[in-house]
Amino acid sequence: MKRGQKKPSKPGAVEPPVSTGRPPDITVNHASRQPGPLAQAQLPIPQNPSVVEVLPSLKDTPLAERHALFIRKVRICCIPFDFSDTMKSAREKEIKRQTLTELVDLVQSGSCKMKEIMQEELIRMISFNLFRCLPPAPHENSGSDSGDPEEDEVFADPSWPHLQLVYELLLRYVVSSDMETRVAKRYLDHTFMLRLLDLFDSEDIREREYLKTILHRIYGRFMVHRPFIRNVINNIFYRFIFETERYNGEEHKLFLVRALIPLHKPKCVAAYHQQLTYCTVQFVEKDYRLAEVVIRGVLKYWPVTNCGKEVLFLGELEEILEVTHSVGFQRCIVPLFRQLSRVKVGSGFIMFGMRLCLVILLCLSAIFPHMLPNGLNEHIVGLIANNRHAILPIIFDSLDSNIRAHWNQAINGLSSNVRRMFLEMDSELFERGKRGQSLRIYSYLLFSGNKGKFEQNIDGYKVLR
Repeated sequence: MKRGQKKPSKPGAVEPPVSTGRPPDITVNHASRQPGPLAQAQLPIPQNPSVVEVLPSLKDTPLAERHALFIRKVRICCIPFDFSDTMKSAREKEIKRQTLTELVDLVQSGSCKMKEIMQEELIRMISFNLFRCLPPAPHENSGSDSGDPEEDEVFADPSWPHLQLVYELLLRYVVSSDMETRVAKRYLDHTFMLRLLDLFDSEDIREREYLKTILHRIYGRFMVHRPFIRNVINNIFYRFIFETERYNGEEHKLFLVRALIPLHKPKCVAAYHQQLTYCTVQFVEKDYRLAEVVIRGVLKYWPVTNCGKEVLFLGELEEILEVTHSVGFQRCIVPLFRQLSRVKVGSGFIMFGMRLCLVILLCLSAIFPHMLPNGLNEHIVGLIANNRHAILPIIFDSLDSNIRAHWNQAINGLSSNVRRMFLEMDSELFERGKRGQSLRIYSYLLFSGNKGKFEQNIDGYKVLR
């Protein structure tokens, strides 16, 4: 997910000077963040890119000389180039590209077991290529901030032919069976992880996809880094949703409550809602006790007037309910179905009313499986059917309102069918629902000052009482 906050203005990408014999300090987007000095900054680089030499192939080199040649090739890949001009240093760029490709093949094949010094040089080179000043975002150049990802211009980093190979090299190194986490964690340290996560600010979606894959692999192999990675992601989310409070408690649950769930609040949630839904569902799958926390959290940020956002939230609730146990479901029945009964149909969003009728249909069709519409989840059907005595009184008024006054004929007809099924399946519960609705109507007439209409219906009220 690309972060949504506006970044401070940055100067255009400038080719680092090479006449000093050492690379400059490498910074990413945030000028206010001053990372500690890295060993990577001490890497010697060839003085002049124009004198890049073509080295022999690693495969054709004797094993005794292969390690030294590997380091020489890695250092060639540290030479910076200006990709704004495709004709400038074209030969040298091609040599670097071929060298990177050869390194990727070597690491992937595992034909040369890397010594610790080779791993150190490799990570230095990767850091030098990846950790750079990112170009300004489109909204920084135009001054607009639409928040609509579909309206953003697609950005393609001109240096991607080299960057892709560097990312591929890092990925192959992380997943390599020859890589020992005990050694690798010295170089893939917290500073490296912090700067890697900063690169999610890149406007190039291809880069963010590689980052997502690599971060997932690192998270899986380096258990020692997991708390730190979650804390850094916490901070990224905090900057996005202005959350700054201190807290104590179980770290992963508080990460869910304080960082993930509040991500439902921003208007631009559609840009990352699919990934957010996946995360919330994973939390419930791992710990069924978190179902109530997640469902109530989604309801807390339920949109009032944003129809498109409401569609997303309804879909997310369905996915959450598919992995929810009965205990967690029972604890949030009332707020959940009160919210569902309040879902309104906006212009062009007929599916809202359809969804409400569908929820009611789930309650009823569980008793008669042959009436179950195609594609409905049996687990959700079971949850609702087992708790229909608590659910149906909550949504009875909405069902009746659909029948009497809904503007869409399809929803009106579906509601009528559901009501008829309801009466046939559980007539006693249906009659209780009608009596409860009538009592609410009489109470409204009495306390609203409409005494005439109340007296006209007083006999009916006595019968109901």
